[in-house]
Amino acid sequence: MVNYDFKRHRRLRRTESMRALVRETKLSKDDLIYPIFVVEGEDIRKEVPSMPGVYHVSLDHLTEEMQQLETLGIRSVIVFGVPQEKDAHGSQAYCETGIVQQAIRQIKRYVPSLTVIADTCLCQYTDHGHCGVVENGEILNDPSLELLVETAVSQAKAGADIIAPSNMMDGFVAAIRHGLDEHGYKDIPVMSYAVKYASAFYGPFRDAAHSSPQFGDRKAYQMDPANRLEAIREAESDVEEGADFLIVKPALSYLDIMREVKDRFNAPLVAYNVSGEYSMIKAAAQNGWVNEKEIVMEKLTSMKRAGADLIITYHAKDAAQWLSE
Repeated sequence: MVNYDFKRHRRLRRTESMRALVRETKLSKDDLIYPIFVVEGEDIRKEVPSMPGVYHVSLDHLTEEMQQLETLGIRSVIVFGVPQEKDAHGSQAYCETGIVQQAIRQIKRYVPSLTVIADTCLCQYTDHGHCGVVENGEILNDPSLELLVETAVSQAKAGADIIAPSNMMDGFVAAIRHGLDEHGYKDIPVMSYAVKYASAFYGPFRDAAHSSPQFGDRKAYQMDPANRLEAIREAESDVEEGADFLIVKPALSYLDIMREVKDRFNAPLVAYNVSGEYSMIKAAAQNGWVNEKEIVMEKLTSMKRAGADLIITYHAKDAAQWLSE
């Protein structure tokens, strides 16, 4: 056989131990943030129909859920609330006895080792389903900021370790940072949904959070999926306004955006592996069309490879178990 002069890349792929030795991107349990949907009522642990394995949980089951995360080695949770009552201004979002505020206090009391992130938005608390104040069919920016500041401060007062505003109003980071500082919460970081696209991948989440808009859509404040440079402008504004973390949402269809954001900014980058991305894999796995473990781990690794430091994912419990094997 002719002795060709070429590079033998396969030398480093021969065995699993060899592949592990040279693996460039590694996923760990510390990377995972688990989303939880807390609802009002008692003795509720009800599966979300469009998100197999994800549950609505009432406060009397919450501590058990958090202890399970602790046992699995998951150290961070992001809390979403589903209130029984809604109104035009989403007052339950910033109420001292709101469902998220109660959940935060309970987690910090009974499972203090967890880092608790509070999603800061109004959509699941408003009767119109939008992320701000509505007047004559228009979502008003600046009046919405006032309510978002109230919400963030109430969550910090309840014990949240991180505030994660997801509303995409202009100036929301600056307003919340100022509000937190003014109320004595200078050490509470802001994890900004800096780059949040108006995506079709959010459908199952709206089922879980009961947050579908009652009119129109959110394209006037969430980003156009076709835009790349706009994402950089959004992230840059949030960094200048005081964001401590930057989220790109969704993750899987926007890996290119994640890489650009990571390359341009020094803040920790968070990938949000959203509900639609989760549900597609769950549905395919239940039909036997894909190997769930392999495809989930490949997907999460791709987000890390694209630059994510952390990943918000509904797969967190399963991924943590698989990482322990």
